[in-house]
Amino acid sequence: MHRNLSVLRLLFSSPAAASLLSPHCSLPFLLRSLSSNPHPPPSAPRRRLPPSSVSPSLSPLLKEDAIATLSSLWISSFRNPSSTITSLSDHLTRPELWILSYQKVYADETGSYLPKSSISHTALDDLLALRNAVLDGRFRWGARLEFFIRSPRDKTDLSSLSKRKIRALLTNPQPSPFQDRIVQEVLLFLLEPVFEARFSQKSYAFRPGRTAHTVVRTIRRSFAGYLWYLKGDLSTILDGVKPGLVLSALIREVRDRKIVDLIKSALETPVITGNPAEDEAKKKKKKRKYQKKRVLAEDEPKPDPYWLQSFFGFAPAEADKYPNWGHCGVLSPLLANICLDELDKWMEGKIKEFYKPSKADVIWTGEEGDIEQGNTSWPEFVPTSGPDKTRKMDYIRFGGHILVGVRGPRADAAELRKQLIQFCDHRYQLKLDNESVPIEHITKGILFLDHVLCRRVVYPTLRYTATGGKIISEKGVGTLLSVTASLKQCIKQFRKLEFLKGDRDPDPQPCFRMFHATQAHTNAQMNKFLSTMVEWYRYADNRKKVVNFCSYIIRGSLAKLYAAKYKLRSRAKVYKIGARNLQRPLKDKKGQSPEYNELMRMGLVDSIEGLQYTRMSLVPETDYTPFPSRWKPDHENFLLEYIKLEDRKTLDEQRKCIREEGLITPQEYVSMLVWNYKKNAVMLPPLGENDSQKAKEELLGLTHDSENRISDDVVSGHILQAAQM
Repeated sequence: MHRNLSVLRLLFSSPAAASLLSPHCSLPFLLRSLSSNPHPPPSAPRRRLPPSSVSPSLSPLLKEDAIATLSSLWISSFRNPSSTITSLSDHLTRPELWILSYQKVYADETGSYLPKSSISHTALDDLLALRNAVLDGRFRWGARLEFFIRSPRDKTDLSSLSKRKIRALLTNPQPSPFQDRIVQEVLLFLLEPVFEARFSQKSYAFRPGRTAHTVVRTIRRSFAGYLWYLKGDLSTILDGVKPGLVLSALIREVRDRKIVDLIKSALETPVITGNPAEDEAKKKKKKRKYQKKRVLAEDEPKPDPYWLQSFFGFAPAEADKYPNWGHCGVLSPLLANICLDELDKWMEGKIKEFYKPSKADVIWTGEEGDIEQGNTSWPEFVPTSGPDKTRKMDYIRFGGHILVGVRGPRADAAELRKQLIQFCDHRYQLKLDNESVPIEHITKGILFLDHVLCRRVVYPTLRYTATGGKIISEKGVGTLLSVTASLKQCIKQFRKLEFLKGDRDPDPQPCFRMFHATQAHTNAQMNKFLSTMVEWYRYADNRKKVVNFCSYIIRGSLAKLYAAKYKLRSRAKVYKIGARNLQRPLKDKKGQSPEYNELMRMGLVDSIEGLQYTRMSLVPETDYTPFPSRWKPDHENFLLEYIKLEDRKTLDEQRKCIREEGLITPQEYVSMLVWNYKKNAVMLPPLGENDSQKAKEELLGLTHDSENRISDDVVSGHILQAAQM
């Protein structure tokens, strides 16, 4: 989790990024969103290493701006998204990209940011050696004994290892080498902008700016009115596919031999994995001994705090699997999207084929159904599968899970499922059946990303004016698309994290992992967890109910923990002493501890923060902010706007429009102001909103006066010359 924070420091340290985009843009296309968590964990303290001496021959390498290079690559990719890439390997020679990749991997490895000026001379030499090895074809993935550059935490002397240790090093599973991760980051820098400009707008996982919240808002916006839903689980593709399928999808857009060969070798090089049976046997044989608390090294990153580990335990099934193919590492999610993009494009074609508008239906109009009349989730819209309604469907994909909404008869959904199974079998060699792609009706509730889509029938009062001016009120029947958080899934996740037991009457269990922590630290950890849960269920209709339930479980768990820790016997005793939000200090039964207020006055303890959201009225309301129909992430909007402003036609159109409207631009007004001041030493009056014509007349008048003045001076000059002669 220190990865995103370190990358942010890298991005905002460059002046080129600030000059390219607006002050509110943070170039999110260089980040990977691991979750929709709005409160990232606190990073390790930023430690700046003392600057080292760099040779004059390597100092120019540190002056190049990698952010400017990547920005130009993103702009060129979005300017021509349909062009085939043939010269991508030329960027592999750019040393600034390798330095930026080294900084990112260094931050992941040590938890501290390394500025350019602090990179040692030896590290720069090793980094250039790694670059040259990649360009010359001498680089090998998964090396164990031969390294071009090593991790700053790796102090092992390979020459002094015994044969037994070398054999164990070669046969036992090891984390990805430091140099492999640097090459993976460089490849990700080059390939991500190319394919982000080509990916379908229907895919939302493993892409910058497209989170699970975006999926929930898109479903609420675009899936209202569908009767039948198809849920497909293609997550087995994320476990790994044949390298030929990945390379064939890659070659369609990238025809660079060097890049393709690097990815091919990363996919085909075998990965050493352990035997799960042997590992379990070793764990059983090993006796449990007393374990001391391990002290972290100075350059070792801190582990994730308890509240963040608990939140990650709430990951839905659709977001629980992260692809890791061969030696591709962080490049694997991008390759998975490259493979599945063909499915997205195929489904987009099916959406256009399926759309059949009806004159009797005024909800969707237009050739492709993209133009809507009013709000599709308004109660006046009653979904039906009759012949007098528009037939339409929509599709969305999050990772390896797809959701298809169909408005029409069930036979159409069954036919689409049959074609989908055939496509996956032919393209991905993935054997699906009717059970893996079920067809569900909206009345049964559709579970996706731990949110339930259901249809809620409402009876609004319709008022209209009849002939003669009489106002008539009638009861109507309508439906609303409801997106609610699944309380059943919430209980399941709490049970998995051992916060409660039981299904019908969930009973909180004491959180013994925080037994040795202070009351202030424990409450602070749980408050961060609750704040994150509030943000996770931000767009759920039952946000207040589900967050209040989470607060009840956490509060009951901490009350039982404090009752066991301070020997207070029951939760009621804890609430009596510590109040409802557990803000008051607790002490043991004997009362031998000093007075809490005295300790706090002396500065020996921290102030105790009470638990949040102990009452439903304290939970914020559901966010119903309207979601645009053709939404795009901020970084894509910035790029497209920048490309549009760079186009000469845009400027010509703006000037033509200004001339046709008879307006004057601020630049022209300032230029005329300066020119007349220099020429006539006369200041123009301030220009108001409707004074453009007046300003033109004054400027013309000043020009005529200056011309007359010049002609009078010429005549007087001629008379003076005649008198002298």
